[in-house]
Amino acid sequence: MTRQSRTAWLFTVPVLAIILLVFVVPTALALGLSVTDYSIYALADPANLHFVGLGNFADLFATPLFWRAMANTGLCALLGVPMAIGTSLAVALLLHDRTVRWKPLWRVLLFAPYVTSVVATSVVWRFVLNTQFGLLNYALRAIGAPGVDWLGDPRASIPAILLFVTWKVFGYNMIVFTAALAAVPVDLMEAARLDGAGRWMRFRHVTLPAIGPTLLLAAVMSVAGFLQIFAEPYVMTLGGPSQSTTTVLYFMFDEGFKWWNLGQASAVAFILFVLILLLTMIQTRIGRRYEWL
Repeated sequence: MTRQSRTAWLFTVPVLAIILLVFVVPTALALGLSVTDYSIYALADPANLHFVGLGNFADLFATPLFWRAMANTGLCALLGVPMAIGTSLAVALLLHDRTVRWKPLWRVLLFAPYVTSVVATSVVWRFVLNTQFGLLNYALRAIGAPGVDWLGDPRASIPAILLFVTWKVFGYNMIVFTAALAAVPVDLMEAARLDGAGRWMRFRHVTLPAIGPTLLLAAVMSVAGFLQIFAEPYVMTLGGPSQSTTTVLYFMFDEGFKWWNLGQASAVAFILFVLILLLTMIQTRIGRRYEWL
């Protein structure tokens, strides 16, 4: 082995070890537990641990609340991903404009929600969305619109949580898009402008192809993030009202740490893992089909 190879392995092995410990091993353990009846009784006495095969998965598929949680999670991803990416890209384009002043300050202020505590900000947003004295309902009443029971109405609970989540996470994609926009060739933009292309044409045919890989990455990360929503409904609604904000992770938490059905909770975790993996593969395949990606 050459010196160069040894140096490469010296830097690679720690990363591979971390991936093994935090990804491969937990995934394998979750798969192993998902085919057992591992519960609080098995914690006390391993003799109570039994192999059940696909029994946990069969029980899950026969549980209406599991499918309700899957539907809620799918709705969160379907609505939340376009909201988060669209908002991030729009703000990044605004900050990329040469006429905008104090760009570093705006970027810091807009990125700040992403690094703040999700529990603390969830509590603050509970007051913002409060039916009686919330800031959002105050603004609606100020323009003559009726107030909305944001966290108490099953029809408004998911949009309210998605509004908060979008505010919370869009700063990360905004920074990523800002870096991608800075790498767009200036000469191509200038050539398009001289050819008479308007703002939309320059964005569609110059900017979008240049940031296509970044857009694909943001979409993959956002889908995975919205499929794993847990802390927001846990703090703001406790899965209600009428289980309208019970997500897959919330359901898994209840099964594992409220009812101590750890085997079934592991089955939920493995299903979510497979779902995210499949969606990532599909997004990557679709992304490669289009020239602008």
